Amino acid sequence: MGENMQNILDVRHLLKRFGVFVYVGDRSSDLLLMEEELKSLFENRLISGEEYKQALLIIKKEKKDLV
Repeated sequence: MGENMQNILDVRHLLKRFGVFVYVGDRSSDLLLMEEELKSLFENRLISGEEYKQALLIIKKEKKDLV
């Protein structure tokens, strides 16, 4: 991607690059599904380890903010 992800919108844009659009309607479920999609992209070597780590940190922060 070449740029640092700063927020959940950046994570959504990353997923969108691969045709992944996540909207379940429940914020918690959306975040869980995003995590699964990112894992799949990483395991299939479509995103870098750095992108994967950054995205997971953002999702973790979003989950924490839900509580």
